[in-house]
Amino acid sequence: MSMSLRTAAEASHGRVVEPWGSLCWLASADLGNAQGVTVGRVTIEAGKSNPRHSHTSCEEVLYLLRGTLEHTVGEQVVTLEAGDTLVVGAGVAHNATNVGEEQADMMVVYSSGRRDFVPEP
Repeated sequence: MSMSLRTAAEASHGRVVEPWGSLCWLASADLGNAQGVTVGRVTIEAGKSNPRHSHTSCEEVLYLLRGTLEHTVGEQVVTLEAGDTLVVGAGVAHNATNVGEEQADMMVVYSSGRRDFVPEP
C-alpha cells in the first residue's frame, strides 16, 4: 500500500465516546491503513480522567493540542500544556487528568500498528 486516505467524516463516524471524553482512531493495522503505527485523537473533558493503563506492545507519544493535563506516568506526575509532548515507555502505567477549564485535545501515536490496552487494577 503506497497511500491510504481516511476522511474526516470516516474518522468522526468511528469516534468512541467514553464517560471521560472520546477517542477517534485515524490510522492503525486494525483500520487497515497503517501497519507499523497507530494514530488517534483523544479528548478529555474538564475535571475528568481517563483510566490508568499501560501498553505492553508499544511506546506512546502524546502531543497536547489544547488544554492542561496532569499526567501520571509510573509514580511521577507531570503537567502538560498546549504544545507539550510526552513519551511513555512500553509497559509503564499512566493516565491523564484534565485540570483545566476547557476540554483537553491531544494527538496520540503508538509505535505499533496494533496497540494493546492493559487496564490497571
